Amino acid sequence: MLRLVVNLVAFQIAWFACVLGGAHGWPWLGVGVAALVVVLHLRMSAAPRREAMLLTLVGAIGAVWDGFLVRFGFLEYSSGMLLPWLAPIWIIAMWVAFATTLNVALSWLKGRWTLAVVLGAIGGPLAFYGGHKLGAVAFPDTFVAMAVLAGGWSFLMPLSAWLAQRFDGAGFPKTAALTTLTENSAGV
Repeated sequence: MLRLVVNLVAFQIAWFACVLGGAHGWPWLGVGVAALVVVLHLRMSAAPRREAMLLTLVGAIGAVWDGFLVRFGFLEYSSGMLLPWLAPIWIIAMWVAFATTLNVALSWLKGRWTLAVVLGAIGGPLAFYGGHKLGAVAFPDTFVAMAVLAGGWSFLMPLSAWLAQRFDGAGFPKTAALTTLTENSAGV
């Protein structure tokens, strides 16, 4: 249970550091916090090399995906753009921090592909909307951006869960997160 809570809290701290750093022109703040989260995660992993491969793959996918969104005008970032075809550095760091949850807090998604599609279609756009409200990202057309994000994340979430299944180095049981949450809500 402690590892699950640490994983969730660490990711949330990294998410806020990345978004607020990006919004205020301090993109490296989020990168630094995300790096600390990654180091903590890898130190707690049973097979850190496998887990590092997962983090690298998900980070690369995120870099290209978010770069695509910028390149085609679906969204605009406040700061941190290093190359016009890649996402800002703080977004890439956020993707890597997100990947730390795949074999811990989100381990219950493995094999539950329909649920991963639904969670991606809802959670992805909501996270971006939160970033928008904090000033880190702008949408030229909010409705179109949300639709594109929902479509993309409905594919990216199951893809990420599949990669996590393939490169599981965390050593966290697949059902542990769901079982722990279910037991706690049932009062067991």
